[in-house]
Amino acid sequence: MSNYDVRDKVAVITGAGSGIGLGMARAFAAAGAKLVLADIETGPLDAAVAELTGVGHAAVGVRTDVSKLADIEALAEATMDTYGAVHVLCNNAGVGCAAPIGQTSLADWEWTLAIDLWGPIYGVKTFLPLIEQQGEGHINSTASMAGLLATASLGAYNVAKHGVVALMASLERDLRVAKSPVRASVLCPGPINTNIVRSERNRPADSAAQHIDTKQGERFWQMLTETLAQGMDPDDVGRLVLDAVQTGRFWVLTHPAMAGLVQAQVEAMTADGSLVRV
Repeated sequence: MSNYDVRDKVAVITGAGSGIGLGMARAFAAAGAKLVLADIETGPLDAAVAELTGVGHAAVGVRTDVSKLADIEALAEATMDTYGAVHVLCNNAGVGCAAPIGQTSLADWEWTLAIDLWGPIYGVKTFLPLIEQQGEGHINSTASMAGLLATASLGAYNVAKHGVVALMASLERDLRVAKSPVRASVLCPGPINTNIVRSERNRPADSAAQHIDTKQGERFWQMLTETLAQGMDPDDVGRLVLDAVQTGRFWVLTHPAMAGLVQAQVEAMTADGSLVRV
C-alpha cells in the first residue's frame, strides 16, 4: 500500500495538544486529512483545534484519557459521528517518570503502563475494526528508542515502550498474514523537544504522591530535560510519521544513527551475553 493518499481521509491522533502529537496533526492537516484530535488537557487541545481550523483545515477535539477504555470508545464514537469513517490512528499520548527499578512505586508502574501501553492497546482494539471496515488505513503508535534499548533510571517507561514495539510488530505481522489492506507502524523517537518531562502535570494527585524521589532519578530527569530541550522539532517528527503512513513503512526512526546501539546490543548478546551500556 505504497503512496497512500491521506487527502480527505480521517485521522485520529492522541496526545495532540502539544509535542509530537501536534506535529502529527499539522503534518496530516497539511496533507489534506480530516482530523480528530484527542488530549487530556482541554486548553492545549482547544488551541490546537483553533490553530488548524483557523487556516481552513477540518478538525475537531475530544478530551480523552487514553488510560480509560471508555474514553477511547467515546473517541471512536465521536469520530464516527463527525465524519462517518476513520482511516488512520496515531496512538501518541505518553508520560514518563524516573526512578531506579528498586525504588519505582507501584503507582509509578500503574500510571506509566496505563497510558503508555494500555492506551495503544485500547486504541488498536477499538479502532482496528472501524479502520478495517474502510478497506484501507494505517495504525501508528509512538514508542521510543527506550522501546529498543533499556536505560537505567527509566524502568517503567522502558517496559511500556518495549511493549508498544511488540504490540505494533505483532499487529503488522497479523495484518500481513491476513492479507489485510491496513498497515501498521511504530515511531521510535530519540531526543525530541516536547513536554514529556512535565508529564506529571496531568497525573492524579493521589498517584503522584506515591512517587518515590531518588537522587539517581532526579539526576537522570535533569539530564533528560536538558537533552530534550535541544532535541528535534516535533513538527519534523510529524512529517516523518506522515511519510511512513504514505509509504507503508513500519519503522519510524527520528535518529537513525541510534539504531547502531541496537545493533551493538545484538552483537554483544550473541558474543558474550553482556549488555551494551547506554
